[in-house]
Amino acid sequence: MTILEIQDFIKSNASVKVRGGGTKPALSSVANLEMHELSGMLEYDPSEYTFTALAGTRVSEIAQILAEHGQHLPFDPPFLMAGATLGGTVAAGLSGSGRQRFGGVRDFVLAVQFIDGLGGIVRGGGKVVKNAAGFDLPKMHCGALGTFGVITELTFKVFPAPKAWATLQLECDTPKTALETMQKLAGSSFDLECLDVFGSRVMIRIGGVINALETRLENLQKFVGIEGQVTRDDTEIWREAREFLWVVPNAALVKIPLTASKIPTLEAKILEHGRTRYISSGNLAWLEWTDSLENLDLILLELQLSGLVLRGNTPRVLLGKQVGGVLLERVLNTFDLERKFNAT
Repeated sequence: MTILEIQDFIKSNASVKVRGGGTKPALSSVANLEMHELSGMLEYDPSEYTFTALAGTRVSEIAQILAEHGQHLPFDPPFLMAGATLGGTVAAGLSGSGRQRFGGVRDFVLAVQFIDGLGGIVRGGGKVVKNAAGFDLPKMHCGALGTFGVITELTFKVFPAPKAWATLQLECDTPKTALETMQKLAGSSFDLECLDVFGSRVMIRIGGVINALETRLENLQKFVGIEGQVTRDDTEIWREAREFLWVVPNAALVKIPLTASKIPTLEAKILEHGRTRYISSGNLAWLEWTDSLENLDLILLELQLSGLVLRGNTPRVLLGKQVGGVLLERVLNTFDLERKFNAT
């Protein structure tokens, strides 16, 4: 589908629901606009550490091209091998465990081109890192679920990939001890690529020069005071995390932003029907949920937390506390007066 065809589609339809790679089925179950054909790298200058690509481009394709030049997207985009697209990743605001050190997807999007509710093309941001002119439209689209328009083109900044990786896994006595260890590490001066807690296990990834990794691993273990298991060929460990291979079949998958202080209360509420993987020092929870999503909605509302359903049978993908208000209405009135892109 060409950009012109997308414009015509928006103009002639009262409701527009977009699907990219289909890796987050709860978000695209009623899609009527397929974006996977709008694909391809448009510009890439390795010396400038930026690239521009069409929104339907698979993240795996981008990752392969970047890897040939020793570069990568540090925020570790989820569902990479499953076929996630750039546009879908941005629209859902998804970042993996790699967001620990350098930030999430919103910190890497430099420019966006999208089509608004009237079928007009809108551009925001710039194709260089030092560009701060105008309203920050690229970040506005991160996590907006396509509410403001159909993303057609994106520019990202990229980073050099570490020469080597290593992962230290700590088996703690209890989940509580694992969370305390995570908080201890989060407040330290160590440069950690990933810091996850899954049950009683703390998973720490570091990257850098091969010769320095050994000393850094020794210092990490001394700091936490727990003997751990070191894996140097750790690709499979983080593929399992990024692709959510740890989630049991038929369970719902929910993204829950939070703070570490909220974790004990959340754990107490979901104990019987859910398992959580905490990433980014406990600022984001991935929840595997086996009970009804209606019950989870009530729990999150009670805790004043928000949830985004990525997988699961639900008419509402946004759970718990809702955000928006007057500012959201003003933005919608600018880009989608007829509410063609209502994602909820």
